[in-house]
Amino acid sequence: MIQGIFGNREQLFFEIEFIADNGLNLPVDTMLDTGFTGFLAINKQDLDGLNWLYIRKERLRTAQGEARFDIYLGKVLLNGHEYEIPVYAGDEITEVLLGSEWLKILPLAVNYQAGVLILG
Repeated sequence: MIQGIFGNREQLFFEIEFIADNGLNLPVDTMLDTGFTGFLAINKQDLDGLNWLYIRKERLRTAQGEARFDIYLGKVLLNGHEYEIPVYAGDEITEVLLGSEWLKILPLAVNYQAGVLILG
């Protein structure tokens, strides 16, 4: 299970690790975005050095309208497990986003009043 932290505007943050193709693990803070239905979204510049496999382009509807994203096959370490997942990469993404697809396989516990934020 991953202990998360609350942001100053009550965002939900969790630390995960990107796994580069050379096996190097890079810790990164991610924000849970339940409006994003994929696993992970990152800015294209965050791909530098990861050398993840490019899969295809895909159009998605975002809060700002339709946008085109590059999809990569990425590896992450989350909750002590390694996952190979599709990763959406775009130019306009300002935070690394965990999407709601994780909630299909990992339970989420949130209690603002008690300061509890747990994924997994």
